[in-house]
Amino acid sequence: MEMENVRSLVGDMPVGGWIDRLVPAVARPYLRLMRLDRPIGTWLLLLPCWWSIALAGADLASTLRLMALFAVGAVVMRGAGCTYNDIVDRDFDAKVARTAARPIPSGAVSPRRAALFLGAQLLIGLAVLVQLDPFAVGLGFASMALVLAYPFMKRVTYWPQAWLGLTFNWGALVGWGAVRGTLDPEVLALYAAGFFWTLGYDTIYAHQDKEDDVLIGVKSTALALGNRTRPALFVFYGLTIAFTALAGWLAGLGWVYFPLMALASGQLIWQAAATNPDDGTDCLSKFRSNRFYGWLLLLAIAAGRFL
Repeated sequence: MEMENVRSLVGDMPVGGWIDRLVPAVARPYLRLMRLDRPIGTWLLLLPCWWSIALAGADLASTLRLMALFAVGAVVMRGAGCTYNDIVDRDFDAKVARTAARPIPSGAVSPRRAALFLGAQLLIGLAVLVQLDPFAVGLGFASMALVLAYPFMKRVTYWPQAWLGLTFNWGALVGWGAVRGTLDPEVLALYAAGFFWTLGYDTIYAHQDKEDDVLIGVKSTALALGNRTRPALFVFYGLTIAFTALAGWLAGLGWVYFPLMALASGQLIWQAAATNPDDGTDCLSKFRSNRFYGWLLLLAIAAGRFL
């Protein structure tokens, strides 16, 4: 399990963990709505931000300050995104065994209360955003168009994972903008790398739900690719590696970046080779393993920049 001391699952909701043991009952559904007990999504949102901040090469004190701000922002905005998605998808979620126990479809939180909670999270996110450079603030507001459209993509295209790639890696642009006040080729290459990374890991994730998706009539790359998933993962992750190398070269990182980046890349190649698309438990495990790739790449960027 991702969190220690989680005793079991109800659908995809952990029970018996720290939320049940430490949080008053009235607050538990709201923390579950934010997925605070499943932090992998926060890591996948935060790490591209940290990559770009390190790549941009501010002094160490400024880098650490920005990383702390983005960490708070990622927790809050990932929670807001999950809340918004659950409001929009509540009817679909009620029909899928894995998601039926979530707070809104289970009745633990009403859509109205969820909307009020969403508003509170967005206000906290805004308070974090306005601490940044005005250029970065503008980029942050621009991301809302992607965020608002995302839950509807699976209704209209078999490639909602591509839209998620655009959305989840936008923080890389904001992080760079917060340091440099511009958008430069190296961060665009990093954004492209993050896009293909997300396309890969979320395709793996989508294979958990492909049978239910067919029944309720929503689309995903898991359905579009089917038994071509493994070669597609090699393509997606190969492009991730290529654009990551390009970003480091354009940014003038030191030579140590490239062997460390190759080490991180090995984690992606392992995923593509070892994922079993017909085993939901394996898909979830491989999906979660992407935080290790993210940390390894952050180490490579930091070493290449600061050493």
